[in-house]
Amino acid sequence: MAVTSIWRVNGWLGKVVVYVENPDKTTNPEFYGKSSEQGSADLEDVIAYAINSKKTELPSEEADTLERFVSGVNCHPATARTEMMAVKKHFGKEDGTIAYHGYQSFAPGEASPEIAHQIGVELARRLWGERYQVVVATHLDKANHLHNHFVLNTVSFVDGKKYYRSAQDYRRMQSISDALCREYGLSVIQNPRPGKGKHYGEWRAEQEQRPTWRGIVRSDIDEVIRQSMTERQFFENLHRKGYEVKVGKDISVRPPGKERFVRLARNYGEGYTLESIRKRILEQTRTPKALPEPVPKIKHYRLSGNWQSRKKVTGFRALYFHYCYLLGVFPRQRKQNHKRLHFLLREDLIKLDAITQEARLLAVHRIDTAEQLSCYQRDLEKQVNAVILQRRQLYRKQRTVAVKSDEAAKQEICASIASLSQELSKLRREVRLCSDIAQRSGMLPERIQKVREDEIKQRKEKTEHDQFRRCGRADR
Repeated sequence: MAVTSIWRVNGWLGKVVVYVENPDKTTNPEFYGKSSEQGSADLEDVIAYAINSKKTELPSEEADTLERFVSGVNCHPATARTEMMAVKKHFGKEDGTIAYHGYQSFAPGEASPEIAHQIGVELARRLWGERYQVVVATHLDKANHLHNHFVLNTVSFVDGKKYYRSAQDYRRMQSISDALCREYGLSVIQNPRPGKGKHYGEWRAEQEQRPTWRGIVRSDIDEVIRQSMTERQFFENLHRKGYEVKVGKDISVRPPGKERFVRLARNYGEGYTLESIRKRILEQTRTPKALPEPVPKIKHYRLSGNWQSRKKVTGFRALYFHYCYLLGVFPRQRKQNHKRLHFLLREDLIKLDAITQEARLLAVHRIDTAEQLSCYQRDLEKQVNAVILQRRQLYRKQRTVAVKSDEAAKQEICASIASLSQELSKLRREVRLCSDIAQRSGMLPERIQKVREDEIKQRKEKTEHDQFRRCGRADR
């Protein structure tokens, strides 16, 4: 039995290729003894996850060399990215969707790595072999999760026409996969139910066990179900959290700050239909499980200096410090109940490490304006170019006869190159942080304003609700 899917990838083709060829994925000590320690040179780069040698390699029984479960259809895996880009450049089609990334996952224990890889290569040949370049890699990193990855170039090497994935392509991929499973004696899913595919970024987040905004929505729905005693109370509690709700054949909710609605049953399964939610509410104990109210603590602070002589933080630093405060990062002693935060703030908790690093850079270098940020970034880029030039000179020196014949000099140059590479990595990281700050600083004021507006709206609605309840009691 094999499950298949394929989705588009926008951006840089190398990211796809590096992800698929990831050496961490294509070898498995559970199957074939100790894995290779050799990793991909650039793990940020998707032809690598699939060609990761630690996920696709196994020790050969006949030799000490390693056999890789990575194959190319109309290209060689080692030069796949270059070959794919050459086809794109030849036909002048380097923009738009750069590749399609697919997978074929097998039932636990049903196929051996050799059989899984053979099926994957044959599937790629039957689907795309006449017109497109494809990299196929079998990941062996989990004993109960054998699966193939495919990286498909969108531009045909035959006539330059771009591949377009349609619903019919989904069905054809699954149909040919089922036929191959039957040929190799594997089981096939009978009467498969169509499901909703995930966005690539969401799929990657789930693979890496990182939270997603859809996961936050699901957590909110579960929390509201636990706190409700009736169906009406369920919808009222959702509304108080800032969600918009539409009820038809499926319940659709829109989180605060998001443009689109999420269909509960379609995205989260049968447990989130209207009937299932009613049943879950009735099966609970008769008292709603409300969150405990936080007990306020009296805090004492000692100030040094005076208000007149203080230097007020402004600009980017003030913006980031205020946002970190809203997220519950400042002050450190403050216990923040993340479930009570606005949806947009909880979504940014996923990016808390990045936001913290950006805030730290602004604080250390006292950057408050876009001009200061741009100036600092230009200085970093100059340092990057200088280090690259210095490292390039050492590489040239390393290849000279004099250095090759002198082991001590060779080791000294290698140590210098390693030191420069570390420095280069640090500088490039700061350059990326500067670019991220420039982008995020334009978004944060809008988010803060949206959070304030929604909080004011919720307080107003709560006040009106309380007044209505008091009037109702008075009438009795």
